[in-house]
Formats: sequence, structure tokens, C-alpha cells
Amino acid sequence: MLPPRSILIFTVGLLLLSPSSLPSIEATEQKQQFAVDGKVLELEESNFYAAISTFDYMLVDFYAPWCGHCKRLSPELDKAAAILAELKQPVVIAKVDADKYSRVASKHEIDGFPTLKIFMHGVPTDYYGPRKADLLVRFLKKFVAPDVAALNSDSAISEFIEEAGKSFPIFIGFGLNESAISRLAVKYKKKAWFSVAKDFSDKTMEFYDFDKVPALVTLHPSYNEQSIFYGPFEEKFLEDYIKQSLLPLALPINQDTLKLLKDDERKIVLTIVEDENDERSKGLVKLLKAAASANRDLVFAFVGFKQCQDFAESFEVSKKMKLPKMIVWDGNEEYFSVIGSDSVEEEDEGSQITQFLQGYKEGSVIQKRITSDSYKALRNSMIGIGAVILVLVVLLVVTVMQSLKEEPSRDQVDHPSSSAASPSEAREALRSGDKEDKID
Repeated sequence: MLPPRSILIFTVGLLLLSPSSLPSIEATEQKQQFAVDGKVLELEESNFYAAISTFDYMLVDFYAPWCGHCKRLSPELDKAAAILAELKQPVVIAKVDADKYSRVASKHEIDGFPTLKIFMHGVPTDYYGPRKADLLVRFLKKFVAPDVAALNSDSAISEFIEEAGKSFPIFIGFGLNESAISRLAVKYKKKAWFSVAKDFSDKTMEFYDFDKVPALVTLHPSYNEQSIFYGPFEEKFLEDYIKQSLLPLALPINQDTLKLLKDDERKIVLTIVEDENDERSKGLVKLLKAAASANRDLVFAFVGFKQCQDFAESFEVSKKMKLPKMIVWDGNEEYFSVIGSDSVEEEDEGSQITQFLQGYKEGSVIQKRITSDSYKALRNSMIGIGAVILVLVVLLVVTVMQSLKEEPSRDQVDHPSSSAASPSEAREALRSGDKEDKID
């Protein structure tokens, strides 16, 4: 029998071995369960949550076995997984059959295939970056990099920009203290790259076209655009500038860019041109960029009737109408036509844009709503066949359930029409349309 003192020591030892010491043991066991061997992990509902809690960074592919886009993406993920596993801060790639494990898919709001999400310390965020193996690796290497990169030379600045790629805007604070931007860098990390340049030459200042410091330079590599902010650098003003600079000065509207408007609360000055690739349209876009620089409280966008006819027709535009035409769109179902200033004549286009903006801000407008027929055409043309099938399946299930409940005869059952989906629902489908599988 142990003496009283030994019992006391033994008891204290048991108390010290509390549950708080168990997570590290569990984490070790989980890492053994999910080996980082450069292969894509196949997850199921039973081990999904253990996996995302095991690794700091995990890219998850929610796929369906019948999806053609998923099949094409799979070998790219296999290539990327082998490289990402070797990083100092590894990124693990996993995939889940969302068709089979529908509860996991539903919880993470998977509405199209393939859908990619990055889990950072177990917290998911949508992945909209490139999907080719080499570009995906470059993107994710930067994604797990520090929230604010410290750049100490001209060459470091060039390397940072090259590594960041073209998927998102790049903010470089020249002579700006890292602490001034660090909180906002964390907040907007999903949408942009952030850095501070501590040592740079006069040549770099000339190249990026700023003449004093501190200065925050914003680059949109995909659109060959840049802007400069000289302050004030109090957080409110700085955040306003960052939010307004996440989009390019003039955004071309297409299936890929529409989703960028999802979280922007500003009204959209939309210019509809005949063909966005002709010389007149290119010249008009330059004028729109100049107007955007002076009107940061609005988003400026343009679309070609030739490129996106269904989208343009949603705003009462037809082949017979004289273009360009300007409207102000709320990004949803409402838009505004400025009285006497909706069309842009070929001469003195800059003054006409100014007159249009002035009329809008003075309230000289006619409020309109997108017509259901046009929006239906827009939805069907751009969200992909997979989304249409999904809507039809849901409607079919509802119909069957109603028929079972009411027990009507077969010839009494009404077939639902595709107009049952509201314009707001159509817009959400449009935004997620690039994720939907299409029939090849």
C-alpha cells in the first residue's frame, strides 16, 4: 500500500494529465492517418472533419463522378499535390465525392461541380484561382505566405509581383509601415496580395509612377492597370481605398467576372457597346477608366452586345438599338436610365459620360426592372446546362411530393414552368455558373 504522500503525488500527477494534453496526441494520430505523401487524399463523410482539422492548409475538391470538368481537373490536382506537399508550409489537396456524401456538400453550400475551397486552420473560403497545375501551385504558395510580404530590394519587388500572378490585385506599400496595413491585409487576404517595400531605388519609383512616400500602389496585372494612393493612411480612408480598388477601373462583364461584383455594394455604371473588340469601344473604355478614377463611389463596367447578347437584352437593348448605351445597375434586378443621356454619340464621348453621371447623381432617372423573359434567357445562356438541370430536378421533386400529398389523377398534375425561379435566384445561379458542369 502506498503511503499518504505517494498517493497525493500520484493523484496530482493524474490531475496534471488532463484532457488539455490530449489534442497533441490526437493530432499526431490524425497526421499518421492522413499521410502527406504528395497524393490527393480521398475523403469520406466519416473522416472529412478530422482531415480539415489536422492540416493548417488544405485545398478540397468537391466533385461528382459524372462531371466532365471534374475529370479534366483531377490530373492537374494530382500534379500539384506532389509539389505542394514538399513546401516548408505544405498544402494538402483532398477531394470529396459530393454526389455520394451529400451532407458534407450541403453543409458547405456546394451547388456546382467542381467546387474548390481552401480550408485555413479549418475555416473554408472559396477558391477562384487558376486550375492548371503550375499556376495552381504558384497561387497556393503565395496563399500560405505571410499576410504582408516584406520586400527589401527592387528584385524582391519584381519577384513578388511575378509570383503573385494575375488572378488578384496587388497592393504594394512603398515606405509604408507594415502595421498600418496588416489588419486590412488579413481582412482582404482572400481577394488581394499585400506587401510593403522597405528598400527601393529611384528607378522603381519612376517605373511605378509615384514621386513621394508613403504611397500605396495598386496593380491589376490582368487589365494592365495601376493606381496610387498617397493617404491619408488612417484605417478608415485606407480601407475605403482598398475596397474600391479590388476591381479594375473598367470591368469587362462576362461569366468569369460577374462573380467579382457579388460582394461590392456600389452601383454599377454599365456601358453596352456593339462589339467590345472594335476600335471605338476600346477608345470609349479608356474614357470610362478616366471617369472611374474620379468617381470611386461607383463601379464602371462594359459589355459587348456581340459578346453577351442575352445579358444586354436584359436591359431592353436590341439589335436595332443605337449603341453605346449607358445605364446604372444595382447588380440585381433594378437599373436606372438617365433621362436624355442614355446613348453615347460618337463625338465628344467624354462630355457625354460626364453629363450622364451628373444626371444620375442629380436624380434625373427612370427606375426600371429587368424583365423576366430577358433574365430567363440570361440565366439559361450563361449558368450552364448543369444548373438548369438542377433547377428542373428540384421542381420535379416538389411536383412529385405535391402529387403524393394530394393524390390527383395523372392527367390532373400541372407541370411546373422554368419561370418559377425568381430573378434573384437566377442571379445567384449566374454567379456560381462557372462551377456548373456542362455537357460536352
